[in-house]
Amino acid sequence: MTTSLRPKYISFDCYGTLINFQMKEKMEELFADRVAPEEMKQFTTDFARYRLDEVMGDFRPYDEILCNSVERTCRRWGVECHDNEGLKFYEAVKTWQPHPDVPDALATLAKEYKLVILSNSMNDLIPHSVEKLGAPFYRVYTAEQAKAYKPRLQAFEYMIEQLGCSPEDILHVSSSYRYDHLSADDIGIKNRVFVARGHEPSWPVWGSHEIKNLGGLPALVGL
Repeated sequence: MTTSLRPKYISFDCYGTLINFQMKEKMEELFADRVAPEEMKQFTTDFARYRLDEVMGDFRPYDEILCNSVERTCRRWGVECHDNEGLKFYEAVKTWQPHPDVPDALATLAKEYKLVILSNSMNDLIPHSVEKLGAPFYRVYTAEQAKAYKPRLQAFEYMIEQLGCSPEDILHVSSSYRYDHLSADDIGIKNRVFVARGHEPSWPVWGSHEIKNLGGLPALVGL
């Protein structure tokens, strides 16, 4: 399927969309001795909800976001929390790999498009992931640079201002409606692609194009 999408920039969420996001698996590993198997699904869900809540305020380093999220989850469940346990999640991020469909798709897209990352990451953290993607990115923007995490509009405003473009010039790609698509729409980025990775449901009413994996993206932009 081809479309008339021909953006100046294709921007990507990184973790979950490009890199296989494994917070849930890391939580299951670290808390297997403290949380019953039948309760683990809800425990990891609460951890995800607290991470979202933590990024909605003023900017703080991501290791602090993770530590606070782990502590709040443990407090809610009455589970023992070790000091600075969130740092184990922070260090784990550096080891995560791309989804299998990502490198080839990015290589194809990079032949004709300027690729951009807008990530809820830190300046010292994101290079570990970008180098694994194997594609030349035109720009990589972090929450630390923007002084705001997605889904806050300030994060998207920062990207648009740094690129010196209008929202209409961008095609934004993400596997998360909660963190990316709704805010991108609010800021005026109407061309969006939802990658159905399975960790969030589809939400067609918002008008994003939907693909099963990144291998479907080149066709959407005429490649």
